[in-house]
Parts: sequence; C-alpha cells; structure tokens
Amino acid sequence: METIFKFFSVLGNEFALFVISMIPLIEERGAIVYGAAIGMPWFKVLPICIIANFLPVPFILVFGMKLIQWLKTTKLFGSFFTRYEEKLKKKSENVNKYSFWALVLLVGVPIPGTGAWSGSLVATILQVEKKRAMLALFVGVIMCGIIMTLASYGAVSAFRMFM
Repeated sequence: METIFKFFSVLGNEFALFVISMIPLIEERGAIVYGAAIGMPWFKVLPICIIANFLPVPFILVFGMKLIQWLKTTKLFGSFFTRYEEKLKKKSENVNKYSFWALVLLVGVPIPGTGAWSGSLVATILQVEKKRAMLALFVGVIMCGIIMTLASYGAVSAFRMFM
C-alpha cells in the first residue's frame, strides 16, 4: 500500500484523487478514503472527487448501449451482461416509474457494486431519458461524496485520537 501512496505522490495528490475517482468500482468512494488517509483537507478532496467521478457519466450514457452489445458477444462478459439486461428489463416498469430516485439511491448509497458507472449502465439498459438520468446520477454522486467524506474524515479523526 505504501508503494501506491509513493507512486501517486509523485504525480500529485490531486491528480491521484482525480484518477482514482474515475476507476470503475473504486470511484469516489475509494478516492475520498485515500484523500483522508494522506491528510488532504476534505474541502479540497470532495470537489475533485465529485467532478472526476461524474466525468465518465455522459460518455457511458451515450455509448453505453454499444459497449453492452459488444460485451454481450464476448466469452468473458457475454452471459453476465445478457442475464443482467434481462433481469433489469423484467423490473423495468417499476424502475422506470421511480427511475430518478432509484438512480439517486443506487449511486448515492456507498455500498459495493454501486456507483456512477453502474448507475449509468442501469440507466442505459433501461433507456432512461438522458437528461433525467444525468441529473439523478449527479445528485447521487454528490450524496455519496458527502456520505463518504463524513465517514472517512470522521473515522480518520477518531483513529488519530487513539494514536
């Protein structure tokens, strides 16, 4: 882990936060924890992570279906994306009815497997209107960022009290 910190410190902590926030599955959840761990102030970490985490969203919404269609033809991901798409389409009536808040919660509640990337893919598969999806995903990214900042910086402060 120390090697990773050294690598990113050479590039600059802000750049590291930016890159980590854009990595699928890690996203801003991991970047905010990283920022807290290296002692960066939360008011610097939070905006960088929100911007970087949201940056891929428009591209995923525009090109996501083409990517999914291609992934369905591959051996490695084909069966997963086919089942995932079928599962979502079965629930699409309820999901479309509540799509805005469903996407906000999917992205905003920081649990494994959720985030801006997965929220964008879900919006793409369910064909949620792009402007509506982008707003919901942005609200979710902000919500997650606030939750992770409060949790990370509170945990780091508590940990430092015992050191």
